[in-house]
Amino acid sequence: MKIRIKGNSLRYRLTKTDVERFSSEGYLEEKTIFGTGELVYALQLYDEGRLSASFDDNKITLFMPKQMAGDWAATDRVGFEETNGPLYLLIEKDFVCLDNVAEDQSDNYPNPLLSKQAS
Repeated sequence: MKIRIKGNSLRYRLTKTDVERFSSEGYLEEKTIFGTGELVYALQLYDEGRLSASFDDNKITLFMPKQMAGDWAATDRVGFEETNGPLYLLIEKDFVCLDNVAEDQSDNYPNPLLSKQAS
């Protein structure tokens, strides 16, 4: 799971394994260590409502409704977005990059633009 923050925009990207694990367990968490501190970011399933987020004790939690999560894991839908007050939230499947990058992308979803480039 990756996180991207820019201004009041929060985006989570999940690999195939992340989506499968979240679908079965209802919770994912990653940590980034900063010297003696850490930033935790998590994705948590909850019963109903809309995408929402909280920030408490250096932990960002994005809450995803069960219905939304079930549809996401079982379909080709890329993601969901929501405006929550001043905060824009986006959760999406992580595609293979079109550019050459050093990171391992073997667990990413196939990029739909790759098939268009081959045409």
